[in-house]
Amino acid sequence: MRKKLFKTVAKLNKMVFPSFSKMGLEMQHAKKWQLAIIGWRYFVTKNSL
Repeated sequence: MRKKLFKTVAKLNKMVFPSFSKMGLEMQHAKKWQLAIIGWRYFVTKNSL
């Protein structure tokens, strides 16, 4: 059940949050809110796999 929840949240993240890798964002120049989004997307992706 937990894995299914994270898969749903991952699909929602893909629709809502921007993809910084497609924008060409460098991690050294990312702002705090961008790092928070990257961290959240990583956490969700890790738990959905």
